[in-house]
Amino acid sequence: MAKKLPVPDSKYSHIANKKLRTELNRHAAQASRAKALQDDAEMLLANEAGKIEVEGEMERTWRIGQDEIVQGAGQEAARGRREWKLDGGPYRSRYTRNGRHLAIAGRTGHVATFDWMTGTLHSELQLQETCRDITFLHDQSYYAVAQKKYVFIYDRDGVELHCLKSHIEPTRLEFLPYHWLLASVGNSGYLKYQDTSTGQLLVEHRTKLGACTAMTQNLHNAVIHLGHQNGCVTLWTPNLPHPAVQLLAHMGPVLSVGVDPSQGGRYMATAGRDGTVKVWDCRNWKGAVRDWTLRSGSDVELEWSAKGALAVASGGCVNIYTRPSIQTPMHTNTSPPLYLTHPIPNRPLTSVRFAPFQDILTVGHAAGLSSIIVPGAGEPNFDSSEADPFENKRARREKEVKALLDKIQPDLITLDPEFVGSLAPPSKLTTTTDGKPADIAFARMSRLERLKVSGKADETEENSEDEVDGDGKKISREERERRRQRGKGKSLKRYLRKQRKNVIDPAAVAIRKKLEKQREEKRRARMEAKNAGEEPRKASALDRFKRVTS
Repeated sequence: MAKKLPVPDSKYSHIANKKLRTELNRHAAQASRAKALQDDAEMLLANEAGKIEVEGEMERTWRIGQDEIVQGAGQEAARGRREWKLDGGPYRSRYTRNGRHLAIAGRTGHVATFDWMTGTLHSELQLQETCRDITFLHDQSYYAVAQKKYVFIYDRDGVELHCLKSHIEPTRLEFLPYHWLLASVGNSGYLKYQDTSTGQLLVEHRTKLGACTAMTQNLHNAVIHLGHQNGCVTLWTPNLPHPAVQLLAHMGPVLSVGVDPSQGGRYMATAGRDGTVKVWDCRNWKGAVRDWTLRSGSDVELEWSAKGALAVASGGCVNIYTRPSIQTPMHTNTSPPLYLTHPIPNRPLTSVRFAPFQDILTVGHAAGLSSIIVPGAGEPNFDSSEADPFENKRARREKEVKALLDKIQPDLITLDPEFVGSLAPPSKLTTTTDGKPADIAFARMSRLERLKVSGKADETEENSEDEVDGDGKKISREERERRRQRGKGKSLKRYLRKQRKNVIDPAAVAIRKKLEKQREEKRRARMEAKNAGEEPRKASALDRFKRVTS
């Protein structure tokens, strides 16, 4: 029998305003019901995700095929097992943040966006040129396509809005939702950030490592991870002209890079042309936590799920590994225990994407796309204020405005985002005087201030520097310095300083003649006062050797 939710008694019967009394009663009822539903929420937020469990010790989960999983799953979950047969392959795919909409791009120019749950097609384009990657922007209203020469932005109906000619020959695209930045890397070897809210090209970094075809982002700190042809993996932020981290991951070109979103971006997986897959700990970079060799030497694609499952697509099959086996340090080159596997004969496999809030993995290949069910891979609980799969048009508009108001500045993108809100450590270049922090470094202080800080200053010497004005009051050194500066910035001298250039200004020439005339008159007056009482004599050439007494 269902538990009846409590309805609070009217606490606001003394309020005369009927409209206000009704509103307050409604808020009180909602608060009491929410408090009663907290106990039921513990049943939904399970600690362990629902994975496949076998009965006997000799049975293995990777022996279970998709047909058995579809039969054992519910009707709603079984709808995720689909096959899209398309002719424009090989295909790359991308989901929106709420996991409701899917965008696909074929190498030959076939681009489409649709709601994969209901099958509603939003737009379909035949661009008749090479398309290398596709990504949604802040929501399903706009998406960007990395085409043969430039990056193009389209709206939901497939209308071309912008052509970003600064992004030349792009190969991979990533969108940072909290910073409204579209990042691209291409054959030219430049990593470029485009602000989609203002339309400005924020910054472009020259990687100096040639063409790049492996790119991903860390959802925890918005750092871009790039895999290069010389086997290096670099980590980039918009505010640094050089990579924040650079490590040699493989002995050949890096084919794919992925970051685990389940534990705050702590682990990174890389796959190289040398046929190995390595898992790295992003906290110390002291070597691979685990590495193993793949059977096939073809292109490899990696993707992490929201619950920490790693999908590796290589050759003609897709293998899924789960934690904690892939995160346990192992010194031998042995493959971790396999969770699921699914053969796909349509080579090559060009992309793997986990659907957010779903146990679905979408694989792009030469013949279209295949969606398989991976139990326990998706996050079952979603935050409706962050990403709501069931949002309507009004909620989408409100979320777009709120996200634009809460936009984070690119300068805050760092490897450790926890520094925001923490106390800054005391600088080693500054010192303290009288228990108060100084504004200048110790090396730039005057001699008296350095002696005062070190405790060697003579107080009598400091007191002797004070002077007495006409009223008998002491004048401090600061006051004396302030009085000394008076008259040094007169308007006439400022005007003459501005006119000091190779242009003959009649007004400036007249003012200079006036000043010279005044100086000559003052000099004559001093000479007349000095020679008062003496008869004037004729100037001699030996006057230059005359000693002047002051």
